[in-house]
Amino acid sequence: MRNGMLSAAAALGLAGTPSAATAQASSPLFASNDLIHIAIAAPVTTLMRNRASSQPVAGTLTDPAGQPLPVALSIRSTTRRNAEVCDFAPLRVNFTAPPSPNSLFAGQSKLKLVTHCGSAPGAQQYELLEYAAYRMLNQLSPRSFRVRLASIDYRDGNGRPMVTRYGFFIEDLKDVARRNGLRPAHAPERIPAADLSPSDSARYALFQHMIANHDWSMRAGAAGKDCCHNAEIIGTLTPGGAIPIPYDFDYSGFVGAPYAVPPAQMSISNVKQRFYRGFCAHSPQAMVAARQFRAAQPQMLAVLAQTPGLEPRVQQRAVSFLNGFFTDIATDADVSAKVLKRCAA
Repeated sequence: MRNGMLSAAAALGLAGTPSAATAQASSPLFASNDLIHIAIAAPVTTLMRNRASSQPVAGTLTDPAGQPLPVALSIRSTTRRNAEVCDFAPLRVNFTAPPSPNSLFAGQSKLKLVTHCGSAPGAQQYELLEYAAYRMLNQLSPRSFRVRLASIDYRDGNGRPMVTRYGFFIEDLKDVARRNGLRPAHAPERIPAADLSPSDSARYALFQHMIANHDWSMRAGAAGKDCCHNAEIIGTLTPGGAIPIPYDFDYSGFVGAPYAVPPAQMSISNVKQRFYRGFCAHSPQAMVAARQFRAAQPQMLAVLAQTPGLEPRVQQRAVSFLNGFFTDIATDADVSAKVLKRCAA
């Protein structure tokens, strides 16, 4: 049995990865999925009014133990930094002094913070679903971004309370690479398909298919930008050595953000339609990945029940959406007929 498990891990590209204990010890922030409570005090209103500027503002992040940590906050993202899309844009948090060794943020230097987009409390359901998408991918592979959900008290520069909302931190790419025994690969605008790890690419494409996300490319960046669109690469830019790590799932049908639309070049009418975009050359690996997805279905669906603040009706709708995917991959024959027949050449 043990040899069979090792063979399956190797086929999925997971063999030889560090243990969970090793990964957790290197980063206390992402060692648990428990909700944390923090405060951020900064001239946030001014920052949101000047979104076109890349100028950061100084502030303080108070960790769950009450330790004040000096930070610099700046606006990030492309779509969500637009005031017509989001009332509150995503942030980049740079620690201007190393957090103390006994802080939950020990070892962190910069982090992406996904914030509430809409002002109404109900708008956070989209953000919580995106958080859940990251956590579901974590059930499938350590070669994924870990996330930590926080209840955040926002305060103005004078410390006066503004609003309390959920937000989640995304693990830094260097830490993803380090705990997998690899390094980030700084890719040019486009990389050859042959450089992609077949097993990791197949799992990547099948996961994006599961959540009906079409806003990505594991091979190319936007015009004039480095690879890749809503993906990072770890490993090596050699045949089979590039491992794509996806991020930004807000355009997926699973999340269903009100601003999400499908790419113009795709023949689908809304983001909730699934359209498999994996490579035909990786179809054997995708078949293996589909078996892993079937085995991990209970754990992935459990993530939704474990997500704080997710309303029951939203959870039920998300489960129903995912069950449509699991019906399509119920057997190997179903995978071939309903998914892989649309692979990309």
